[in-house]
This record gives sequence, C-alpha cells and structure tokens, in this order.
Amino acid sequence: MAGTITLTINGSSRTVPVAPGQSLLIMLHDNLDMTGAKYGCGEGVCGACTVLMDGEVTRSCITPAEMAAGKSITTIEGLEQNGKLHPLQAAFMENGALQCGYCTSGMIMSGVALLRKTPHPTDGEIVRFMDGNVCRCGLHPHIIRAIRQVSEGGEHV
Repeated sequence: MAGTITLTINGSSRTVPVAPGQSLLIMLHDNLDMTGAKYGCGEGVCGACTVLMDGEVTRSCITPAEMAAGKSITTIEGLEQNGKLHPLQAAFMENGALQCGYCTSGMIMSGVALLRKTPHPTDGEIVRFMDGNVCRCGLHPHIIRAIRQVSEGGEHV
C-alpha cells in the first residue's frame, strides 16, 4: 500500500506519496519532477544519483524513500539561489569540469559536502572524498581544479 512521507526538500517542507520499496531517486524523479540526480549503476557505486540528506552524501538509487521522512534533502536543483549558480556549479563551468554531464550533478553534490566539512581540502583529500563518484569522460583533473578553486576563493558553500 502506498503512503506518504513529509520531508524538507531544497528548503521547502513537502508531503510526498511513496510506493512500498520506492527509492529516493525514483521518488525525486516521479513524484517531485526533480531529475538532476541520475540513475547510473543502481548499486550506489557510481555517484550519479548523489544527493545530500541532512548534509551527508547519500546515494539516492539505493536509499529507500521512507528513509527521507523527517529529513532535509538537498538536490542539485536546490543549489542555485535567486538566479545565481552555487559557486561550485560556476567553478565546474569555468574549469571545463563537465563533458557529457551525466556525472556532473553527483560530482557537484559530493563536492559541496566535502567543502562544507573541509573548507580547504588538499588535492589528496579531494581525490579520496570524490573517489565514490565516477566520471567516464576522464575529467577528474578538471573536477579537482574546480573544487580547489572554490576552496581557495573562500566562497560560502
């Protein structure tokens, strides 16, 4: 039997219908029309589906939607504020850190989580933290450069 959950999504409280066994990713796509997080591997290892749940990196493809009840979820759609890109979104563009774009939202969400925890990470810390996100285009050096740019710029993430 289907039910509902109440959660905060990108700063707004929402009550959302959920089907039994429905993943957070499918709930975001089908019930909230938020398609920024992508279905990649379906096993939580590629990072394309990454969102933040209470500020923590969460693989939405393997997270049951019910687990989001009472939580605060941030998706790529929630990073832009008042028509202005998040500093990391802008840095990805400036550094050519996107090509096909499939991994981009997950990479950015993981990067935001890293910068909130460690505002000035070393390149090694960036690589270790981002290890769970796969970019098949091989843009990892550009992604590292984008994260470093934001960390060095002192911009609020």
